[in-house]
Amino acid sequence: MALKSVENHTPRVAAPSNDASERELLERIAKSRDQAAFRTLYGNYHQRLSRLLTRMSVRREDIEEVVNDTFWVVWTKAGDFRGASQLSTWIIGIAYRRALNALRRAKLRPVADHEFDEDSVSVESTENEQTNQQWLALGLERLPVEQRMALELTYTLGHSCEEVAAILDCPVNTVKTRLFRARETLKQVLPKLAGMTGDNA
Repeated sequence: MALKSVENHTPRVAAPSNDASERELLERIAKSRDQAAFRTLYGNYHQRLSRLLTRMSVRREDIEEVVNDTFWVVWTKAGDFRGASQLSTWIIGIAYRRALNALRRAKLRPVADHEFDEDSVSVESTENEQTNQQWLALGLERLPVEQRMALELTYTLGHSCEEVAAILDCPVNTVKTRLFRARETLKQVLPKLAGMTGDNA
């Protein structure tokens, strides 16, 4: 794949995303294979996609490959984007599907809600966690990947339920159900991770 050299020339700090300007970049890629436009678009999304893939429990060594696979599709299929959704929805949807393939290849399976055992996480293992974000990260790891992604896309990246449905390729009501179940699970999981019970919560 010819994308390996991109990361060496692309700044890690991405410019703020703007759908209109990014559509122009994609149009330049589609019409003239503009490499400068491609590098800019890659830079805009590299960190965002890497964070999402980390949340999905994609192995660290596979993240760069998934990002590059995603942008290989962007490069080769730029002309297929019809503008029915935001460009970010299209790109993140590609990354999500590539990530699921990576998880299957690695034989990784997200932890289901019913598989959580409160005895499997000791207080000692979490004593060094100091911030709410760290607690939340631990809690998110206990969610199935579909629920985790619904939360991440909605609350962290600010996508609407309709956009999340397009990314995850599922009905809007399914997204809402996943969000509800994720929130309910976190209410149970976070106190357990903190070693709290009904008596000392």
